[in-house]
Amino acid sequence: MKQHFVDVAIRKIPTKNGFWPEPVYASEGAAGLDLCACIDEPLLLEPGKQVLVPTGIAIQMPDRTRAALIFPRSGLASKYGITMSNAVGLIDPDYTGEIKCPLINLGSEPFTVQPGYRIAQMVFVPIAIAKLTFTNQFKPTGRGSKGFGSTGI
Repeated sequence: MKQHFVDVAIRKIPTKNGFWPEPVYASEGAAGLDLCACIDEPLLLEPGKQVLVPTGIAIQMPDRTRAALIFPRSGLASKYGITMSNAVGLIDPDYTGEIKCPLINLGSEPFTVQPGYRIAQMVFVPIAIAKLTFTNQFKPTGRGSKGFGSTGI
């Protein structure tokens, strides 16, 4: 199986105490690079509340043909109700600032984000740049303009 690699420049963001959790692939088959909470002290996240958690890194893509998607970690979501308030984050190829994750507690109990906790995962994806062609009429399809639920449950 041929693997595809993309060269991504990464920059550490300085913290007060010098703590910097390195992003890692948790297993050989992992698609997502785990991002950690780069915080100086534990952060309490009450039910229904959200907080923007820094990861301590910034990245730069080699060109416009790639982007990074930031996903919540399934373990945090299924065990504690901790997910990302924007569902999936998009890191555009021209964004070079610190990556931060908007965590929200959908659970019923407070959750403490500890320094270095794995809070999200980053997946690199190719981008197709659309060339828009305006038209007054589309080619017919079986579904047409039927909306939500039109294909069944």
